[in-house]
Amino acid sequence: MSHDHHDERPELTPEQIAAALKPPPGRNGGDLVVETLQGLGATTVFGLPGQHALGMFDALRRSSLGYIGLRVENNAGFAADAYGRVTGEVAPLLLSTGPGALTSLAALQEAAAASAPVLAISSQIPAAGLGGGRHGYLHELRDQKASFRDIVKSVHTARTASQIPSAIAAAWESALTAPHGPVWVEIPQDVLLAGTTLPVVTAMDATPREVHARPELIAVAAHLLSNAERPAIIAGGGVVRSDASGKLRALAEKISAPVVTTFGGKGAFPWEHPLSLQSWLEDRHTTDFLEDADVLLVVGSGLGELSSNYYTFAPRGRVVQIEADAGKLESNHPALGIHADARDALAELLEAVTPREEPTAAERVREVLGRVRDRIDAQERTLEQHLLGEIRSALPDTSPSFWDMTILAYWAWSAFDARHPNTMHSAQGAGGLGYGLPAAIGAAAADRTKPVLAVSGDGGAMYSLAELATARQYDLPVTWLIVDDGGYGILREYMTDAFGETTGTELSRPDFVALAESFGVPAVRTSPETLAADLAKSFAQPGPSVVVLPALLRMFEPTHL
Repeated sequence: MSHDHHDERPELTPEQIAAALKPPPGRNGGDLVVETLQGLGATTVFGLPGQHALGMFDALRRSSLGYIGLRVENNAGFAADAYGRVTGEVAPLLLSTGPGALTSLAALQEAAAASAPVLAISSQIPAAGLGGGRHGYLHELRDQKASFRDIVKSVHTARTASQIPSAIAAAWESALTAPHGPVWVEIPQDVLLAGTTLPVVTAMDATPREVHARPELIAVAAHLLSNAERPAIIAGGGVVRSDASGKLRALAEKISAPVVTTFGGKGAFPWEHPLSLQSWLEDRHTTDFLEDADVLLVVGSGLGELSSNYYTFAPRGRVVQIEADAGKLESNHPALGIHADARDALAELLEAVTPREEPTAAERVREVLGRVRDRIDAQERTLEQHLLGEIRSALPDTSPSFWDMTILAYWAWSAFDARHPNTMHSAQGAGGLGYGLPAAIGAAAADRTKPVLAVSGDGGAMYSLAELATARQYDLPVTWLIVDDGGYGILREYMTDAFGETTGTELSRPDFVALAESFGVPAVRTSPETLAADLAKSFAQPGPSVVVLPALLRMFEPTHL
């Protein structure tokens, strides 16, 4: 990309020069943090205060930034992850040192797996303690950054006040360079607390690098797709993250290519489109169809475990893979690997391909979906399909939903119609428990005008019960559906199948309705018959609510074993 605009710095007016020479009194290193965030365009921050981080939190008071404080750092990370996913903007996450920082690790792993732009800014022990000595400071780690280096995209330390704006700007740019992802900045306690006479931070610039496809690769890919007999497309999370669903649809229609979306790419292609294979990736009929393609275009997916039907997928045709994460190119299958952001590469492909007519493409799609439906219907999993239908009928089309790791979510990955791109999200990147409610809180903080759905099992719900207080405190329009089956339902199935009995899967749990009401959150116990009506009522009322569904659900039979 051109950096010419960097040479055209705006000239300061005399008033701005005067303001820079006489900055307002009472500012500290924390003010430099929030001024930099504001200068870069942040409007909302997530976090949880701690002793070393108080300089940052005190500075929030002097800023226009909105603050959403969660009760557990991991949940604050999930909330920031969701805010980043739904807005495409950087989500600042303010954390304390040591235990506070480390508690966010699982959420940052999910953000990394899902390419969510989370900017974690943590405090550190005083600067004199940095470097691995054993000084015995509260919260001291030998090397705090080392705990994050393998998880986030980049790590940054600001050891002096003047380093703070540049460190945050560099991290911001890293977070927004495709593929998006979490980044880590740490600032010592004394640097955050020390008074500063530096001018107020203005005119920040952190323009992300653009990842453009090499033109010779686009030419070869266009030739392959234009001349294919049976092209097919797998659309992953990269299509959703880069806002490329319109380009994807235009390309699929131009070359008559059936499209299947991964679980991370839900909504990237219209569910009821004649070329839509939907999301039945855990099904041999879909896998067979994709293996039979003579040219397979994979966009924004690394074809990992879930997207490859547990690594049973073995394509026989040429694979073209467009991926912004260079480490995922050809990581599972030989391909024409194109390192590029999905939106740009699809736009270039769309221009370069020649139209291709295949009157039988829609018929071939119908046949596959019919075989999938027959296989599922033969298993008599009517309750699970009924529940997904009830949720779909009650949830407004543009409302986002956040699914924890729970049986109903595993059904939803394959069978739920996400009617718009970037509306259905789950923790399927890293696969940790407790994502649903705090993520829904993050999305509701980004847009309070529409209701947000969170779906958890009773096991996952126990991870994030504390955030009912957060939803109530900020009066966020979050409806939390808890499917209560008395334990870790999917692990119960796995252990029963593998060992004939279970260990550690059965859970005593609270009366979720009474518990929610004790937080001041209205709650109702529902049934499969009343679920749609109870959800619709919850979505229609302002503020948070809880809907508890006692139900024992089962997964459909896998095809990869």
